[in-house]
Amino acid sequence: MKNVYLLIAVIVLNSCSSIRVNYDYENTTNFKTYKTYNYFSDVNTGMSALDTKRLIKALDDGLRSQGYTLSETPDFLIDIKSTDFQQQSNNNVGVGLAGGGGNAGGGLSIGIPIGQGQLSREIVFDFVDEKNDGLFWQAISESNYKPNASPEKREANFIALIEKVLEGFPPELK
Repeated sequence: MKNVYLLIAVIVLNSCSSIRVNYDYENTTNFKTYKTYNYFSDVNTGMSALDTKRLIKALDDGLRSQGYTLSETPDFLIDIKSTDFQQQSNNNVGVGLAGGGGNAGGGLSIGIPIGQGQLSREIVFDFVDEKNDGLFWQAISESNYKPNASPEKREANFIALIEKVLEGFPPELK
């Protein structure tokens, strides 16, 4: 039953959250050679230990569903880094003043921000092949972040985020 609630939460979060992901990759990489992965031993995500555990579990589940296996002798390693930041509010009140007469004119306008900006988190996923090309795939995600969210909502958010991140891995090469 818990899984049904989690699935519903993921669907709701997907439909109303704003997760943006940019992908980049080395176009000469043969992605078919990668079957196993692991994490850098010194991964420091910049998140709490509990959020790091949730994120890695979601990433493990996502990669496993695509046929990849966690291994002690991996084909590639994963590094994860995050940054939290405050987005500026897009709501403004404009105050204007203008004057003129004859052949002269002038004006002044000031935008005053209303409300507080949204807290956001950027997470960078680097997939690295230490034997060959080094960094071969990268995803940079940006999403809204609520530090007071419940553990269940945090978990559902990470599942939705990883789903969106893994939409670009492996890339569809032409």
